[in-house]
Amino acid sequence: MSKIKIGWSEKSIIPEGAKVSLAGQFYERVSDVVETPLTVTAFCVDNGEDSFVICSCDLVSTSHQLLESVRAIVKEKTDISAEKIIVGAIHTHTAPAYARRSDTFGGGLRFLERFKPENVKYEELAKTDADDIFRDEEAHAYIAGRIAEAVIEAWNGRSEGLYAEAFGRAAVGMCRRVCYDDGSAKMWGDTNKANFTELEGGNDSGIEILFTYDKDKKLTGVVANVACPAQVLEHRNFISSDYWGKVKEYLRAEYGEDIYVLGLISAAGDQCPRDMIRWVEPETPINDPNIERDYVIERTADPSMFDLSGCKKVARRISDEIKYAFEEVTSYVSEAELIHKTFKLDMPVRRVTIEEKDKAEEVIKNFFDKNCSGTINFRDTARLHIYAGTLARYEDQQTKNIDEIEVHIIRLGTIAFATNPYELFLDYGNQMRARSKAKQTFLIQLCCGSKGYLPTEKAESGSHYSAYVSSGVSGHVGGDLLVRKTVSEINKMFE
Repeated sequence: MSKIKIGWSEKSIIPEGAKVSLAGQFYERVSDVVETPLTVTAFCVDNGEDSFVICSCDLVSTSHQLLESVRAIVKEKTDISAEKIIVGAIHTHTAPAYARRSDTFGGGLRFLERFKPENVKYEELAKTDADDIFRDEEAHAYIAGRIAEAVIEAWNGRSEGLYAEAFGRAAVGMCRRVCYDDGSAKMWGDTNKANFTELEGGNDSGIEILFTYDKDKKLTGVVANVACPAQVLEHRNFISSDYWGKVKEYLRAEYGEDIYVLGLISAAGDQCPRDMIRWVEPETPINDPNIERDYVIERTADPSMFDLSGCKKVARRISDEIKYAFEEVTSYVSEAELIHKTFKLDMPVRRVTIEEKDKAEEVIKNFFDKNCSGTINFRDTARLHIYAGTLARYEDQQTKNIDEIEVHIIRLGTIAFATNPYELFLDYGNQMRARSKAKQTFLIQLCCGSKGYLPTEKAESGSHYSAYVSSGVSGHVGGDLLVRKTVSEINKMFE
C-alpha cells in the first residue's frame, strides 16, 4: 500500500461569448446567455501502482468518440495511460450540442425524411445552422481539447494528499414514470387521474461523498454522487450547469473559491427532480408535449422544479448535506490500495419485432398522408420519434445484435467506483450498491459513451418514452447482465 497523490483541475468548455445550440430536447434552442458557466472538472488519484482520472462534464452526454479524442490529445502530452481516463456527463439540457455526440445507433429521425413529401417543410423554433453558432465539429474539437487540458493539469499537478469518506442524504431525485390501472406507464404522466395507481419505481436520497485534502488537511475538493440528472432547467433557453453549478457556488462561498467539486450522477434513468404527486407547474410555459396537464391543482410543495427557484432549492439541499458531512469527518486516509480495471462488455441489442416495425411504418405513413402539404414542427417529430426510432433499430438489427460498451471498476481503499454509458434505471443501481462488498459504491452513468436509456422489464411492459425500444440500445436482459458483471468485478477486488 502506497501514499496517494491527488490532482484537480477545472476548465471552461465553451468559448466566452459563444452563441450555443443547446442539446437535450425535441425542439430547437439557441442561446448566448450564460446563467452559470459550463465546465469540466478532472479528479486524479495515483498511488504509484495504479491511477485514474475521472472527468465530470457539464454536458447532456459524452460520446465514445469524444472520449477517444480526449485520449488522443492526452497521449501526446503526458505519460498517463489512455484507459485510465474516464469522462462522464451531468446530463444538463442547457449545454452545447456537438458533432458525434450520441453513440445510440439508429438515427431514427432520418427515417422521417423517407416518408415526408418534398413539399412538407419542417418549421424550426430557432435557426441552429447559422454560421456564428458554436456546434458540430468546432464544438467537438474545442470541448475535447478543454477536457484534455483538465486531465493533463490534474495529472501534472498531483501531490500527496488525504481523503475522507462521508455520506449525506437529500431528497433530490424522484421517479418520473407514472403507472395506470391498464398496465401502461408514462414518463411525466399525470397523477391527477382516477386510473393512476403508482409511481413505477422508488428513489435514492443517499449521497456518497468523498472529501480530499492536501497533506496539511486543508480541504481541496469534494466528490458527490447523486441519483438525479441535472435536469431542473432542461427546457430553458440559456446556458447553465443546472443544480451542480449552484452546488459549486454554495460550497465555494463556504470553503473558498479554490475548492473543486466533482458532481457525479448515479443510476437515474427514471429519476427527476420533480415530485409527480405534488405537481407544481412551470413558472413560465415550456415546449414539451410530454409535460402537459389539463387540470392543475395548486399545491403547497417545492418551488417549480423547471425554474431557477427550484434549481436553487435542489442545490441548497445537496450543499447543506455536504456541509453537515464535512463537520462529521474524523478520520483521514493517506495510504490506500488502488486498483483500476477497464473492460469491454458485449451487451445484447434490444430488438424490434415485425409487428412493431409494420405498425411504425403505418403510423408515419398515415401521418404524412394527412399532412401532405404545409409544415410540421417539433410536436410532430416528438410524436413520431418512437416510430422513426423503431424503424431505425429494425434496419440496424439486421447486421448487429451485440453492442460493445466500456466499463471501469475502481477500488480506492474501501470505496468502489463503477461506470456505465446509459441513463440507467435506478433499480439496477440499487442492486449494484446492495450487493457490492465495498464500504461505499459510487456509480457513474452516461460515462465513456452514451447508449440511451436502459429500462427495467417493468418499464418495458409499461412502455412510453425512456422505455421504448428506440429509447436506448439495450433492454432489461442487458441490464441484468450489467449488474451481474459490475457486482462480480467489484467484489473480486474486495475478496
